[in-house]
Amino acid sequence: MSDDGKTTQEIVKRGPGGPQPGSGRPAFVPTDEERELVQKYAGLGLSQDQISALIRDGIHRTTLMEHFQRELELGKAKAHAKVGGKLFQKAMEGDTASLIWWTKTQMRWAETQKHEIVHTGISITTALEQAKSRLIEQNIIDATVIEPRSLEKPADGQGEGQT
Repeated sequence: MSDDGKTTQEIVKRGPGGPQPGSGRPAFVPTDEERELVQKYAGLGLSQDQISALIRDGIHRTTLMEHFQRELELGKAKAHAKVGGKLFQKAMEGDTASLIWWTKTQMRWAETQKHEIVHTGISITTALEQAKSRLIEQNIIDATVIEPRSLEKPADGQGEGQT
């Protein structure tokens, strides 16, 4: 017997420190109704946080994942199958939007644009010079062609250059 009056067997049974047997919350055990609800909510596209809030008075998200993983996956898969079936049915009936959607998402078809670069062999400088000459010849603009000024310094090294 110990100082507090307990037998050695009682002390060993309890163990040193930590949670005591029978203490804390009871283990979470999902009901069939809760499993159906989780599957339904997952199929409707609710987030796991939203589904967690709707089960009992709200459960933690990790509890949801631990106890309802199959229902979460199954609910989403069944919804996708149902919607996909309707889309496929409409596509087979000739609905244009459904056909386009199906080919893009399921057949990986995509709209492409073709861009061609045509090289004509004409430089921009040449084209501008020709346009300027035509405008001058037809007296559309009054201009005198002058040579650009030289940027070189004169041989004597003085001045800014000739114009």
